[in-house]
Amino acid sequence: MKIGVVLSAVVAVVVSFLGSGLWIGTPIAEAADGALSATSTLVAPAGPAFSIWSVIYAGLIVYAVWQLLPGRTARHDALRAPIIASMLLNPAWILAVQFGQVWLSVLVIVALLAALVRVLVLMQQFRPEGVADAVITDGTMGLYLGWVCVATIANISAWLVSLGFTGGAGATVWAIVVLVVAAAVGLLLARYSRGAIAPMLSIGWGLGWLAQGRLSGELTNSTVGYTAILAALVVVGSTVVTRVRGRRSVT
Repeated sequence: MKIGVVLSAVVAVVVSFLGSGLWIGTPIAEAADGALSATSTLVAPAGPAFSIWSVIYAGLIVYAVWQLLPGRTARHDALRAPIIASMLLNPAWILAVQFGQVWLSVLVIVALLAALVRVLVLMQQFRPEGVADAVITDGTMGLYLGWVCVATIANISAWLVSLGFTGGAGATVWAIVVLVVAAAVGLLLARYSRGAIAPMLSIGWGLGWLAQGRLSGELTNSTVGYTAILAALVVVGSTVVTRVRGRRSVT
């Protein structure tokens, strides 16, 4: 299983690089007729938001090495299977988009989200082995989970648009509803994780760039943009409050 983590991390990184369109394939923003571009829907984050993948992939490689080291406890025995699943579902999503199968990408990203939720549950059951483990394992997987929450919402919205559902005159209302859901997800993660910082950072990052994309650029909508800012503040605020309360209860 330890080697499986290493191999899965390598596959995830290699496929992401190749599937990015730098060498082969089509850039994700242009694949599937642009269904997942930064201007495809009102809830699509601006392009720079996706640079967070560089941090996540680096974290996955570091984790793959970390879990090989002697002294790892039952915590990592439990975590390896869902982490491997998340690493393999990631390139599967890229391939689905490269072949223009937006509906399949939705199924894959939902499965990816489920795998990462399982990782979160296990991380709460088995506490970190120390500061390094908290940063490498909980930090990486928390960033991964938070970003995939944002990406899942954007992916499902893009799929609906590809089917012809644009919301019409109610597109702004639809986008606001989606952002309320995103904020609610952030609240739930903050409560369940006892104020984990990493999911908050990636959700806040995604919502921040979503706001930037709606307040400037080709697809502007100030109502959606400011709602995204509010949603990000709700996620950040709830996480900080939960974390502070948790520390006070311990002391």
